[in-house]
Amino acid sequence: MGNKLSYVYHISVITADCSHASTIDSLSVTLIGTKGQSNKMKLDHKGLHFFNERHKQYKMHCKESLGDIVLVRLEHARFQGKRWFCSKVIVEDCAGRRSFRFPCNSWVKKNQSVELREGTAKKPSEDELDILKQNREKELDQRRKTFRWKTYAEGMPKCVDIKKTCDLPLDVQFSFSKNTEFQFTLTSALVKLKLAEFIHLQTHWRSMEDIEKYFGVNKTKESEFVKSMWEEDTFFGYQFLNGCNPIMIKKCKEIPSNFAVTNDMVSRFLEKSTSLQNEMQKGNIYLVDYQLLDEFPANTIHGKLQYLPAPLCLLYKDPDNQLKPIAIQLKQKAHPQNPIFLPSHSADWLLAKIYVRSADFNYFQLITHLLHTHLLAEVFCMATHRNLASVHPLYKLLIPHTRYTLQINIMARDKLLGKSGVFQKSISTGGKGLPKLLQKAHSCLTYRSLCLPEDIAARGVEDIPCYYYRQDGMKLWNTIKWFVEEMIKYYYPSDRDVIKDTELQDWAKEIFSNGFLNRKESGIPESFRTVHELIKFLTMVLYTCSVQHNAVNGGQFDFAAWMPNASPTLRRPPPSFVGGTTQQDILKSIADVGSTVRTLAAVWLLSRNSDDFVKLGDYPEERFTEETPRKLISEFQSALQHIDGEIALRNKTLNPGYPYLRPALMENSVAI
Repeated sequence: MGNKLSYVYHISVITADCSHASTIDSLSVTLIGTKGQSNKMKLDHKGLHFFNERHKQYKMHCKESLGDIVLVRLEHARFQGKRWFCSKVIVEDCAGRRSFRFPCNSWVKKNQSVELREGTAKKPSEDELDILKQNREKELDQRRKTFRWKTYAEGMPKCVDIKKTCDLPLDVQFSFSKNTEFQFTLTSALVKLKLAEFIHLQTHWRSMEDIEKYFGVNKTKESEFVKSMWEEDTFFGYQFLNGCNPIMIKKCKEIPSNFAVTNDMVSRFLEKSTSLQNEMQKGNIYLVDYQLLDEFPANTIHGKLQYLPAPLCLLYKDPDNQLKPIAIQLKQKAHPQNPIFLPSHSADWLLAKIYVRSADFNYFQLITHLLHTHLLAEVFCMATHRNLASVHPLYKLLIPHTRYTLQINIMARDKLLGKSGVFQKSISTGGKGLPKLLQKAHSCLTYRSLCLPEDIAARGVEDIPCYYYRQDGMKLWNTIKWFVEEMIKYYYPSDRDVIKDTELQDWAKEIFSNGFLNRKESGIPESFRTVHELIKFLTMVLYTCSVQHNAVNGGQFDFAAWMPNASPTLRRPPPSFVGGTTQQDILKSIADVGSTVRTLAAVWLLSRNSDDFVKLGDYPEERFTEETPRKLISEFQSALQHIDGEIALRNKTLNPGYPYLRPALMENSVAI
């Protein structure tokens, strides 16, 4: 053939369909195959060739076949723009009639060169091995330099060592549209809620009617229902099942020794001809225990010490399947000045329930929400970026479930947990005690508690009626498990394939060491020896980053907008005797005006989905190139759509409905 360039490749370069993805700069491409590499070919430039173009085709002429194309090198030379978002590159070998797909799904910055690996997650041949090994090592080395671990506080999961969101790699930052829409400031939220002028008020509320005036401006259908029902015992019990913190309730088989409740105290609130012991044996008595909050050094707000109870609450499932509280103790240690409050205690009973609801709000925000979803999702995200190459099947499976997590957590550490954040200024668990509570909660966090079926069984709540969190959650857990299982069995036919995957084993080690701080008692695996172990763990990861986060995040505004139902702080200690409570006592105990509106703005902001919301099961970026995983994604989406229809239909018969685990309304990642 001499020097004649007769071997032709067709190259398609696809720009992503998102805001500011295009470029008018100079781009070039080089093909690298098992038999050699091409010369660098300059693509169209100094024009509109990558501006509002989604698909651009080119011909490359080579002297001879390059063999299997294993890498594509893209280079972006600066002209006018700063970056370009490439979706993928497709190379067609005209003579061999073969097609190679190279997913990119990332920003290519000015004066940058990137190498894309062929998207099929197959075992490389001997010819490919050295080339791909070098590419993998180069990619992961760069990622590890970018995504460094940092200790935020001793005893807590480690986090990314980046303080400013602008220092994050472009690929993990908010999109242009989300960044424009989502300004993580309470000021903007307060303006929209028409509450900005009240944020600095330190006075207590004068009446429930005054609270209602401000509530009325921002109410939703759900929050209005909460306001109308918040004093009712049945709704108080309902919130332990389907509120923002549905993981606390457990079956009570024996009254704790530190809970001074007796049969004589509560028998009148049970059915006739029965007893507390009988109802416990029947499985009708339940307990909520906030022991983790015991001896917590509560925050100081405006120079005034705040209070945080560590209550125990006993509940009874009556013959009508309604869950009602029958006894409340507001501190952990039984004592004459730590009385048992009963439903017959009128205003004292309402105040006791307010203290329980405040404890629940604080526990939920810091432990159930922040620690169990946000901080763990960040650990999974970091380990994925640091240990799994972009062509690795688990990277492709996991990365959509890490979208925006790093940025939202950096912003949370600054705007919510920082010195001038909402926790410091408005919430009992703010201040110096905040990291101590997270450390305490993390020290008893277990693998079992993160796996819904095991958690439900451990708490003995498999059969409690009207537990929609459990019903919907189990459907989604099983569907995610099926999807993960089919994916994993496609890529890992045997246990040996799992054991030999060094990237996977490194991923597991980093999660165990940096997320769970090498605590063997947590039950978190240090490595994977079987396909079954891997399937279970990945199911937990996907569920935590999507379903569990939505379950505890989605209803914040609905349940907390009416502040007396979820007071973020308490300005008086728990009452030490029964009798004499007035409405003014209640108003002087709950959060003041400024703390109320600041917290209201925060939960409003954190309950909203953005315009570029990606629902569970949607994968807008094409990463899997093989037919089988693409088919499984389609089947997964169909299963989720079916579940969504079932929940929507059921909710038509409920008041209130339970929409927080509808797949159509659920973000694919911890993105808010």
